[in-house]
Amino acid sequence: MDENALLAANAVYYQAFAARDLGAMEALWASDGVTCVHPGWPALIGRAPVIASYRDIFRNPSQEAVTAREEKTLIEGGDGRVFCVEEVGGGLLLATNWFRLIDEKWRLLHHQASPLAPPPPAKQEAKRSFH
Repeated sequence: MDENALLAANAVYYQAFAARDLGAMEALWASDGVTCVHPGWPALIGRAPVIASYRDIFRNPSQEAVTAREEKTLIEGGDGRVFCVEEVGGGLLLATNWFRLIDEKWRLLHHQASPLAPPPPAKQEAKRSFH
């Protein structure tokens, strides 16, 4: 499978999140070997806890929208990773979405997002004072 198919699977993740579509989210995840680390949460291991976390997030009326940009991919054999910047409520997170090719479809194995530090300020040229 090519990079475009991997990026399409990644887009499905964010579309399901935006629509709060638990069925679409469930369909994207692999059936076993899944893990997830939401920002500030403990590690979730196993499909049931991971899917339950999305159900709880989708039920939260104050959950901010999540959008992704700056996707970068890495495909090695049957595994594909997408690294991207998520914007949530004006804040930025760095996310990793790890997929595996299962029955010719990219299935999500692991999602992790954590706060992204702001870039350092641009260096200014040293000011010279002449007396």
